[in-house]
Amino acid sequence: MYRIKDWPEEERPREKLLQQGARGLSAAELLALVLRTGDAATRMSAIDHARLLLERFGSLQHLASASLAELQQLKGIGPAKAAELQAVFEIARRFQEQPLRPGTRYSRPEEVYRHFRGRLADYKREQFIVLLLDSKNRLLREVQISQGSLTASIVHPREVFSVVVRESAAALLLVHNHPSGDPTPSREDREITQRLKEAGDLMGVRVLDHIIIGAEGYLSFADQGLL
Repeated sequence: MYRIKDWPEEERPREKLLQQGARGLSAAELLALVLRTGDAATRMSAIDHARLLLERFGSLQHLASASLAELQQLKGIGPAKAAELQAVFEIARRFQEQPLRPGTRYSRPEEVYRHFRGRLADYKREQFIVLLLDSKNRLLREVQISQGSLTASIVHPREVFSVVVRESAAALLLVHNHPSGDPTPSREDREITQRLKEAGDLMGVRVLDHIIIGAEGYLSFADQGLL
């Protein structure tokens, strides 16, 4: 069946939402409301497309990280529908973020995790970000240092500390993501952290923490006694 409007009213996603609320809908039904229409050529409804998307990518989390090109590999998903899906997931990411505004005082790694989890947890490439702080641990600026490969992000101390000097930062927070979802630090993570801490000690700049963000949660080097 192609047209959802031909279904019994109580089974149509929009009517079901109006009667039961959004929580009463499955992931496929919610996606169908975003897609709105199906494909006449294949006689597939919007909910058929939604189910195929979930089947292909395995979960909403993996679907959220799909590129425009990957979304359009599914027959019936063109540029417009792919863009709508990405827009919805980006809104969800931004809604999750707890703002870290200049002047915000850093006190706990959970604050950093809440800010970055929506943006980084399902990202397919490693992003290495430095938060520059003043002498009272207040945020001066957020700087992205590098974008790595699928498995590693290469960071050199000079890339980090050139920004530190320019901004007159007194302390640093290091943040990066693990595309695998597991925030357990790798050997490279430990080595990079140690190199940056040693460089900071030489320059009188405190490296307060290195926080790894993953879909499964986060890890704080400071909390784990790794600094």
